Amino acid sequence: MASPVKPLELTPNAQPRSANQSQFSQFFTSPEIAQFMAGLFTPTSTKTCHLLDAGAGVGSLSAAFLNRTRKLGLETIELDAFEIDSSLHSQLSETLASYQTHLNFKVHLHTQDFIHAASDWLSGNLFAQPLPRYDYVILNPPYQKIRSNSSHRKALRQVGIETVNLYSAFIALSLLLLGDRGQLVAIAPRSFCNGPYYRPFRKLLLQQAAIRQIHLFESRRQAFKKDNVLQENIILHVERGLQQGDVIISTSTDGKFNDLTQRDYPFKQVVSSSDPEHFIHIPTPHESHPSSLSSKFCYSLGDLGIHVSTGPVVDFRLKPHLRQMPDSKTVPLLYPLHIQDSQITWPQPQSKKPNAIALNSETQKWLYPQGFYCVVRRFSSKEEKWRIVASLVDPNRLQNLLFFGFENHLNVFHKKKQGLPPTLARGLMVLLNSTLIDQQFRRFSGHTQVNVTDLKQMRYPSLEVIIDLGYWSEGYKQLTQGAIDTQLATLLQ
Repeated sequence: MASPVKPLELTPNAQPRSANQSQFSQFFTSPEIAQFMAGLFTPTSTKTCHLLDAGAGVGSLSAAFLNRTRKLGLETIELDAFEIDSSLHSQLSETLASYQTHLNFKVHLHTQDFIHAASDWLSGNLFAQPLPRYDYVILNPPYQKIRSNSSHRKALRQVGIETVNLYSAFIALSLLLLGDRGQLVAIAPRSFCNGPYYRPFRKLLLQQAAIRQIHLFESRRQAFKKDNVLQENIILHVERGLQQGDVIISTSTDGKFNDLTQRDYPFKQVVSSSDPEHFIHIPTPHESHPSSLSSKFCYSLGDLGIHVSTGPVVDFRLKPHLRQMPDSKTVPLLYPLHIQDSQITWPQPQSKKPNAIALNSETQKWLYPQGFYCVVRRFSSKEEKWRIVASLVDPNRLQNLLFFGFENHLNVFHKKKQGLPPTLARGLMVLLNSTLIDQQFRRFSGHTQVNVTDLKQMRYPSLEVIIDLGYWSEGYKQLTQGAIDTQLATLLQ
């Protein structure tokens, strides 16, 4: 077989670019990542295959697949390459044409919108261009939100797909176009693994195919470094019609795969059969704590009698009632900026945000009564080590005022809109700042936002363990990470 063609021998510093890159939300695949993705496919019984590359770009993924045809035992390949960006068609055609002299290979270049083309065919539109059942799909889909009133949303609903982003729409349609035992490999943002917006997509994915492997890039910035993409990405390998078994979880620091590690996990550790949300957890091979400890996390917040809600004060809606500093007619208004070293530091006189909110008939319904609470930032910065940053709200540090205001960028743990018992609130704060909780959260969340749904979905140790953490922590003015993790491990034994 001939050696790889020159158009695909791109260095990371010479990635192709398009004048329409922003318009079409394109992020080109590096040669190393394309090669790794193609290497995940396994041979099937067929020697003739239909290959789909939706959003083909300049052909990097297709070429990486074609370079593996001998190892896959393929003698004849027919490719459907979809690319809507006309500025890339010349290079794409050149890349693919170079293989036709060495392989029994036929190309169909589609210049129309993949979502409309696939939806029309799958919905039974008599005027749709026919598409085959594919044996292999290799995919780097575009990343862009789908508006609720857009033509894309309408087209997807014709085939029963409800999703909010182009990348998940591309994967969903490709899954429906796969033949039995067909395989799909896609690189995509990890955001579909959790959250309510992607629940229908997760359900479709798990109904249509078995997950064979998930690859996680440990560095958020590296998969599409040249495009300044900060979304955490994964590579997903699934097979349609395969009975679900163990899942390979592999990791590497970046897209060069020099420190590649992998391990098999039972599927129940990736998706729990009792989880109606179908969250996809991605354990990592180098987690520092043994699974025997994390197995003690088996209670929901409901089991523990604890509630969590998003802070109800949306500041711009209550702007006339906000005050820069407290006075006799106000109560504390807490923002994420007031969280410092697991405690509330209030007020912050130098802050641009208000520190107080007037207490009156218009604001009281948005306030919580005085008490002990645990709060978590809804957003952490990309540079922070921990995704969950929790703090204790101690009324003794807030002048024992009758009410507190929690701004919308905080999540509040409470008991039926009332405060928690002091020791429970303190113990919950300590627990949420532990490494085990951070690792659990990272298994299903790849972004810096911490939603109420995520906190409800997580599992916690027993109420006794949390309260014991609270009693233990009372003797410390400042808790170290090592002390928290050691004490939690001791209590879980």
